[in-house]
Amino acid sequence: MVRSSASRASCGSTAPWLGSNSRTPGRKGSTLPPWEGGGSIQQPAGGWPTVAPSAVPFEAGDPAPSELSQPAIHSIIDAFCAAARRALRAGFQVVEIHAAHGYLIHEFLSPLSNRRTDEYGGAFENRIRFALEVAQAVRGEWPLSLPLFLRISATDWVDGGWTPDESVELARRMRPLGVDLIDCSSGGSAAHAKVPLAPGYQVPFAERIRREAGILTGAVGLITTPQQADEIIRSERADLVLLAREFLRHPYFPLHAAKALGAELDRPGSICGLSHAPEKQ
Repeated sequence: MVRSSASRASCGSTAPWLGSNSRTPGRKGSTLPPWEGGGSIQQPAGGWPTVAPSAVPFEAGDPAPSELSQPAIHSIIDAFCAAARRALRAGFQVVEIHAAHGYLIHEFLSPLSNRRTDEYGGAFENRIRFALEVAQAVRGEWPLSLPLFLRISATDWVDGGWTPDESVELARRMRPLGVDLIDCSSGGSAAHAKVPLAPGYQVPFAERIRREAGILTGAVGLITTPQQADEIIRSERADLVLLAREFLRHPYFPLHAAKALGAELDRPGSICGLSHAPEKQ
């Protein structure tokens, strides 16, 4: 199953663009949400069989996923294409392919989860094959006039895992296929990874990929103030800053950021008798 989620993005315009994030969880499927403790849902309790490049569970004690056959891999590529067509019909203006955080495409990229011996496993050229095929197929369905993003985990933060060097080379291969921007996150492939969380800790990945691969990048992760985001763009460390949790904590973040940075925005009209966002929370 390929799932899409919606988000708002502003791409070179003050008007919001509606974006769709397409992903399939692979071996990380059939799990409880974090607020219910996480962990695998057993099939008698409503869980479902998971699939992955190899029969390697995410954590010890999890049910092992089924290794995907090549025909099944091709059917998943078709499902990504179908998701792109649905997004276009629904009026979305940006599609992001989610190849990060230990989900299925990332599972093919990382040697921690990909133990295959066929053309989809082993050497770097083989491990990136699925990601390249998905990107090329989705771009075939998605108009060239609309942007296509690819979210990656730039490192697994684990010895023997996916590396920043590999991320740079993957980004180089993606640009000729029509990927417009690499959204640079990290981690998610190893439960025991030690991630050095700090403000803007993933920005160096966006900066390096932008510089060495010659492709637009997005910075994400513990970017929480207007000044921090503005500095990332002004110093050309990334071409786009992506926020998520900060919007959940502060729904009116864009309005407050505009005020803090001295920008003028067209405010929305009233909805259900409510005026626009207050100046102060």
